[in-house]
Amino acid sequence: MKTFEKYLMTINQAALMGLLGAMAIIIFANVVLRYSTSQSIEWAEEVARYMMVWLTFLGAGPVLRYGGHIAVDNLQDALPPFWAKALRLLIALMLTGFFVFIVYAGLTYVERAQYQMTPTTQVSMAWVYGAMPVGGMLLLAHWLLVVRDYVLTRSFASDAHFDANASASL
Repeated sequence: MKTFEKYLMTINQAALMGLLGAMAIIIFANVVLRYSTSQSIEWAEEVARYMMVWLTFLGAGPVLRYGGHIAVDNLQDALPPFWAKALRLLIALMLTGFFVFIVYAGLTYVERAQYQMTPTTQVSMAWVYGAMPVGGMLLLAHWLLVVRDYVLTRSFASDAHFDANASASL
C-alpha cells in the first residue's frame, strides 16, 4: 500500500507542477506579448482559467493529506477523547460521502456539457468539467489513505513532517 501511496503522490504532484508551470508560461507569454507588441494570445486567458480549475481539483487531495484545508477544531478540542474520536468518525463519514458526491456530480456535469464548446478554443466543456470526477476520485483515494490516522489520533502527514523537522533542528 505504501508503494501505491508513493506513486499516487508522485503522479499527482507531477501533474500539479506541470499544470502550474504551463499556466505560468502561458500567462507570462501573454503579458509580454501584450505589452511589447500590443497583441495578446487570444486563447491564453481561457486556457489558463481552465487549467486553474484542474489545479484546484487535482490539488485538493494532496492538501487534504497534509491537513491544509480550513478546519474548525474547537468542538473536538473541548470534548473528552472518546467523544472527540466519535466526532472525527462522523466527520470522516460525511467527508467520504461528499467526495463520492463530487465524483457523481462531476460525471453528471461531464455528460450534460459534452456538446457545449468553450468560447475561444472550441473544446468540449466535458474536458473542463472532467476535473470534478477525476479530482474527486483522487481526493477520495488520498482521504482513504489518511482517514484512519485522522480518526484515531487526529494526525495528518504534515504532523510527521513537522515533527521530523523539529527533531532535526534541536
